[in-house]
Amino acid sequence: MLLQGKRFVVTGIASQLSIAWAIAEALHREGASLILTYANDKLKKRVEKAGEVFGAELILECDVASDASIEACFAQVNEHWGRGVDDGYDGVIHAIGFAPADELNGDFTDVTTREGSQIAHDISSYSLVALAKASRSMLAKRQGSILTLTYLGSQVAMPNYNVMGMAKASLEAGVRYLATSLGSEGIRVNAISAGAIRTLASSGIKSMRDMLTLNEHITPLKRNVTQMEVANTAVFLLSDWASGITGEVVMVDAGFHAVGMSTELLTLSKDSSK
Repeated sequence: MLLQGKRFVVTGIASQLSIAWAIAEALHREGASLILTYANDKLKKRVEKAGEVFGAELILECDVASDASIEACFAQVNEHWGRGVDDGYDGVIHAIGFAPADELNGDFTDVTTREGSQIAHDISSYSLVALAKASRSMLAKRQGSILTLTYLGSQVAMPNYNVMGMAKASLEAGVRYLATSLGSEGIRVNAISAGAIRTLASSGIKSMRDMLTLNEHITPLKRNVTQMEVANTAVFLLSDWASGITGEVVMVDAGFHAVGMSTELLTLSKDSSK
């Protein structure tokens, strides 16, 4: 198994549809040991269920909006995996993103607020830096890596993605700056830009169902990607096979990002003009 003997902290599991759930499943499949975190009591039971399925060693609260919560969580992680000569861990998976629902629906200029922008950037972007701070010393012991999740809406305007597009652009910049900051310690930092997938988080974006249907026509592979396809890419990036990759955003979107205009859209345009 590719990750036998490796140790990972996985954040962001919200349901069995979560990309984070699939990543935990893939890490477990490849022999890794896991610690899972949850943001609040509402999500605790769901993460505990994942912990049972994947044999997690610990289930810990970690509210990334609170430095005290992050410090308390990683104090326990570091104590648990900090014993003996083989201490440290091999990776932290940051699968966290949030923006107020009313700012993910409607005209960007009209619905975006100062408060919403602060929340989206704090939870979706700065939290990556916060987790890096908390895990830095223990990741360095094993030359581990940090992995986060982003979306194409960081680079091009997508319907109703709005303030999350800004936050994800900030997140991707954070990946590059963290990779530069931590590289001399052997720590790699990367991101996966996943295609549109129906998850609990994406359900808050208006017209997600229509976007998924359209994607099936636009992508070169003529389909949407699955959570496990993203998770398998995560396994690669977190493994020694990707030891030379850092500061990268890897697209796992069935080729959607590579297409300017599909034949299907051109046909639809011709039909509508008749």
